[in-house]
Formats: sequence, C-alpha cells, structure tokens
Amino acid sequence: MTRLAPYSVAALALAGALPTSAPAQDAPAAPTALDRVIVTGTRVSDRTVAESISPIDIITPEALQASGTSELATALARVLPSLNFPRPAITDGTDAVRPAQLRGLAPDQVLVLVNGKRRHTTALVNLNGSQGRGASPVDLNAIPIAAIERVEVLRDGASAQYGSDAIAGVINVVLKGDAGSGSIDARYGGYSAGDGEQVQLTGDGGIALGDNGVLHLAGQALHNGWTDRAGPFQGTPSPTSAPLGEVTIRQGDPEIDQGAVSANLEYGFGEATTFYAFGMASNREATSSGYFRPAGDSRNIPEIYPQGFLPRIVNDARDRSLVAGLRGAAGEWDWDLSYNYGYNQLDFRVDNSLNRTLGPTSQTSFYSGSLEVTQNLVNLDLSRSLDIGLAYPATLAFGLEHREEKFNISPGEPASWVAGPYPGAPGAQVFPGFRPGDAGHFDRDNSSAYVDFEADLTERWSAGIAGRYEDYSDFGSTTAGKLSTRFAFSDAVALRGTVATGFRAPSLQQQYFQSTATNFIGGVPFEVRTFAVDDPAAIALGAEPLEPEESTSYSLGLVLQPADRLYVTVDAYQIEIDDRIILSENLTGEAVAAFLTAAGFPGVTGGRYFTNAIDTRTRGVDLVGSYDWTLAAGDLALTFGYNHNETDITRVAANPPELETGGLDLERIGRVEQGRVTVGAPEDKVTLDATWTSGPLALRAGLTRYGSFEVLNADPARDQTFGAEWVLDVSGTYTVGGWAYTLGADNVTDAYPDEVIFANSNSGQLPWSNNAPFGFNGAFVYGKVGYRW
Repeated sequence: MTRLAPYSVAALALAGALPTSAPAQDAPAAPTALDRVIVTGTRVSDRTVAESISPIDIITPEALQASGTSELATALARVLPSLNFPRPAITDGTDAVRPAQLRGLAPDQVLVLVNGKRRHTTALVNLNGSQGRGASPVDLNAIPIAAIERVEVLRDGASAQYGSDAIAGVINVVLKGDAGSGSIDARYGGYSAGDGEQVQLTGDGGIALGDNGVLHLAGQALHNGWTDRAGPFQGTPSPTSAPLGEVTIRQGDPEIDQGAVSANLEYGFGEATTFYAFGMASNREATSSGYFRPAGDSRNIPEIYPQGFLPRIVNDARDRSLVAGLRGAAGEWDWDLSYNYGYNQLDFRVDNSLNRTLGPTSQTSFYSGSLEVTQNLVNLDLSRSLDIGLAYPATLAFGLEHREEKFNISPGEPASWVAGPYPGAPGAQVFPGFRPGDAGHFDRDNSSAYVDFEADLTERWSAGIAGRYEDYSDFGSTTAGKLSTRFAFSDAVALRGTVATGFRAPSLQQQYFQSTATNFIGGVPFEVRTFAVDDPAAIALGAEPLEPEESTSYSLGLVLQPADRLYVTVDAYQIEIDDRIILSENLTGEAVAAFLTAAGFPGVTGGRYFTNAIDTRTRGVDLVGSYDWTLAAGDLALTFGYNHNETDITRVAANPPELETGGLDLERIGRVEQGRVTVGAPEDKVTLDATWTSGPLALRAGLTRYGSFEVLNADPARDQTFGAEWVLDVSGTYTVGGWAYTLGADNVTDAYPDEVIFANSNSGQLPWSNNAPFGFNGAFVYGKVGYRW
C-alpha cells in the first residue's frame, strides 16, 4: 500500500534523512531515503544520500500531497524548516507569483532545476512591501505536483557546480519517468471563514514506447476562490475616507484559475545513446485587489463611481519550458548534450478602475502591458571514472554552457498610461500601464566552464573540489570555487563540511524594469516609480550600475545513527554576501515630487531603484531527525525538523550625496528595508510530523511552530514584533482496491498571527501582516478522492 502522509527529508551529515516506510520492530530494516541515489550536488553516478558530501533533503511525492494545498511552494514550506513562503496581499503581481525564501535569503538566491537542468525565472519583479522585495524568482507553483517523483534540496552554496543564483542552495525537481503506473486525484476544500473554495483535479500516467522508451504525462487543473480578512474602517470619517464601520478593502488570497501539463520522455537507441525530452506548460489567471478609492477621494470620479471603487488587477501568466538532449557513453566518458528553452509572460489588466486625467468619459478596464523573459541554453557535460589508486575510482567531470537571456517590457494601451486634460495622477488607478518610454527589449549572453573532481580518498574519507568560470556580456567575468569533505568515524557517526564561494548576476529585470504603481506608506497613498538604474532620473537620485553579488559560505555538520531507524543530523552554516542587490527605500516627499515632475513624471510622488548598497552575513543551524517503530498493530513514523537563522547587515554603503541636497534629505537604505532583510522572516521554525499506518488506514498529524518576526517602520514607535504561532495539520486516509479517500484540515485550530497595531493597519482595514509565514486565512478543511494503478 502506498502511504499518503510520510515524507523523507534526508538526514545526512549536513542534512537530514527521513525514511519512506515504517517497518515493524522485529522485521529487517527496509530501504530508506539514505539508500536513494541522488543527482543533485554530485557528478558521481551512484552516490547515495548517505554518502553525499553536501547536505541534501529528499522530499517524496507523498509529502507534497500530504496536505490540502495545491501549491508546490506551500507544500515544500511545510516540510522544510529552512523554507519560508509567506502569503502577501495587495502587492500587485506578487499576489499572483509569490516568492519563497531559503535560509532567509532572497528568493532569487536559490537556483531551481528540473531534472538537473536550469529552470527559467518569472518575468515579474516583486516590488511592494513583501519579503523578497526586488526579486524575480522561479515560479514554483507553475510546476504540477502530480508530475513530481521527488524534490532534492541542496542546502549548500553551489555556484561552482551550477552557476549564478545558487548562493543559498539548489532545489532540483525530479519528474516521474516510469511506465505503467499512474494516478488521478480530485480535491475539494474551503476555509472555515466561508470563503476560499478550492477545486482541483490532477493526474499522471506512464506509457511504454516499445522496449526502449517511456513517456510520462501529468496534468493539473484548479480553481481557488478569493479570501478576505480585511477589517472595517475605524478612523475619523471624512469626505475622502471610507465609510465608518464598513469593509471596503479585500485583504487575502487572489482568485486563481490555473491549468498545467507536463511530459517526460526517454528513448534509447541501442545501448550507448538515449534521447530525452521534458517540458511543461502552465496558464494562470489571478485576480487580486488594490486599495479602495472612497467616493470623495481625489483619485475618484464620482460620475463614474458615486460610492467609490475597489480596483482589481488581473494577471495572466503563461509559462513554457522544453529541454531536449542526448546522453550516452563514448569509451570511458559519459556525455550529455542538451538544449534548454524557458519562457514566462505576465500580462497586466486593470478592471473596475479609471484614469482620473481622462475625466468622466474614462474607460474602466485597461490593458496595462506585459513582461516577458526568455531563456535559451546549450549545455555539454562530460564525466568519467578515474582509477588513481584510491579506495574507489574517482570521478572527474567538466562541462561547457552558453546561455542567452531576454527581457521584454511591452506597453499598455494608451488610456492605461496617458495624461489627459484633467488634473491628477495619469494612468489607470492602482496600476498605471507601462508607457512607451518604459518599454524595451533587453538581452545578454553568458558563457561558462566548470570542472568538478570527487573521490573517496579512503574507505571513510571522501572529498570534492569544483571550480567555475563565467563570462557575462553585460558585466564581465567571475569565478567560483567549492571544497567539500566527509569523514565517517563509524557507521553511526560522520562529519562533513564545505567551503564555497558564489555569485549571482543582477537579473535583466533588476537592471531594466521600470513602472509606476500606487503604494501606501504609513497609510498614505503614493504613486511610486521604479526606475531602471541607467535612467537619468535614477542617476540624479544616486543610482549606480549594478554589480554581481559575491558570496562566501561555510558549513559543518554531524550525522548520527545511534540506533536502527533513528537518524539525527545537525549542520551549522554561515553565508556572507557582498554587494547584495536590493531595492532602495521608497524615496518620497515634496522635494522628490517636484524633482520628478521636472524630470517629466507629473503626478509621481516617489521613486526607487536597485542598488548594491549592503553586505550581509547569515548564520544558522539545521537539526533534523526521524524515528520509526511499531505501535498498536501499526507503524508509526516520527520526523522532526528545526531551523534557526539570523541575518545581519555588515555594511551599508554611504548615502549618495544626491539624496542629501536640494531639500531631499533621504536615506537610500533605511530602517524599513533593513528590517525586511534582517528580521522580516522568522528566525526559528520547528516541524513535527507523526504518521500512523495500519493496513488500509493512515492517520497523520503535522505540527509547525513559526517563530517570531519583526516589521520595522520609518518611525521606530510603530515597530512591531509578531509572536510565535503553532499550526496543526491533520488528515486521515483509507485505501481500498487502489482507491484512497482522504479527509483533512490544515491549521485545524484556526490559528492566526498577531494583528497589526492600529497605527499600521490603515485605520483598522488591514489587520494582518504580509510577512506572516503561514498567511492569515485560518482553518482549511478538505476532502480528496484518488485512484492509483
């Protein structure tokens, strides 16, 4: 019987191992995740989790499907103590493409692979008040969970092995590739508050292609209804305020309709060559809300909206990927030649809005433009075993890669951005369209070469060394290196550690993205413009050309297996990042507004740009353990995970003199952004999971403690610390004849984070923090029916 709930988090020297089955106490030990051959963090063809030199977690499909979520990122966050995935609201496109953080670092400082090949990023730039502000990460939720065989998470710096972005680690999604098996699942659920209805249908199946090939297909279709946890207006009534005691803002999850499909193909030609190809396609429509414009607000036109209006942002995301290649053997060498294509497009539409400067004849729906990213990559990997007189043959690998990246900004329709004859901020309210001056086509290319050597120096001591050279057309060349080693004192105790340097090139989005959007700062609306770093207005505000981030990381870990089926691992790490790329503070004030008006941006009351203005140091520890035994005629599997993570800013670049003259008196990096980087994510996270299986019945309880976090304000009197919270998920599954019936509840105790203090709540209308690590929707109850063959 396939168990629904247990998951495997590999507990190895610098990571954890969680078994995928729970054998009886008097039965021989069954194979565990320690015996699984891994493909991430090593070029050795038969390296297992237990032998890995670097910390690696193995997440099984049972773990990903053990809760009611339809999102891959949410499922990963519930089983990985070091992964943070908050659920921000009223953050424009970030509502639709939410960022995830590994070890408290930026979402684009973790590299995502699919079947070992680099995954493209999203076109979106996360801008407005969320964790990961300024990042353009991979959209994990575009990958259907039904397609996944396992997820390997390398919690270690790996730029020397995989290239840019792998500062915090690597997430490698391995797709199902077997023939003859498959599944279909239907899930329905909703929140106890009475909203957020979710309907999901998933399926997958493998097909044999003669004797030499296999094609595995998977798909997912879902509808997620919106949620709303906003509060009533409790401020002083005025002609420009919302009505007293009424809820006019929507704070919660967006409405989402999504479909995704994937295919994974392999076909062998003789014994030496295999053709492979895999690809995915995902379409998502997400509808989120902005801030309410009261009837008497200067941004409203009463002839159109006599009661005021709540504008909506509709994001249409299209994600496509295709990898095709050949691999085989030639003499002593194994080779792999592949082509990798990735594409992400995000369209912006605004509904229930208006362009104030067009007056009473303004339209109310607008096309605001689109963002696109494209990746084209060619890769050649070569490896072979070398018998150089050691305990086992060593492995030598090297490779070449050429990558081309493109970023396009397409303008919206004229009415979405034009300044008409009437006074006010031009463009569609909530998200003015991209103007022709914002639009552009930007590209760069990158060539790289790496070498990787790994060997078992003795029967107990193994080591690896890797180096990589990269050359970018837009900012030059860089190198990275990594040294790893592992020593097993006995079968029960092993020690391992790594030292690595890394880098992350500034994305094209961070260099060239520009737009204007409404931001509420201290409860006051501002039209804030994000400038490209080479824009003359940005340069006049102190912007400088971006440089790559550079990192140095250290880790040291201990793995213990003191008894059969008991695994405990502890690993400590430090990651230093120089010239970290972040988005500046929102630079606002009368002097800024006057400056921007003179620069050709009337109605824009603030500006910001990307900068390499800080250095950071992140220190932390991961503790993971598991134990299985027989209990009450069943098998009980227990798992435990703990992460403690602290980030400090070790340098803040001198404030540009441009921000201290002409009456500006502004800070490029102030308390708000420093707080987001250092204390905006929980420093601690604990996960506990218990799964009891007896015959056809499986019962699971998962308990997570999210530690406290802080939100800093420009005014220190408005700083707030949010306390720790426990969240309990439970489910029960009964399996008979291939059918599995599940009832479950996530956050069954209906836990909520602390409410935002009134001074920061927009007069009581926004009672919940966007930094809350488990969101603020309350209990979610669901049922699921599935069939497997």
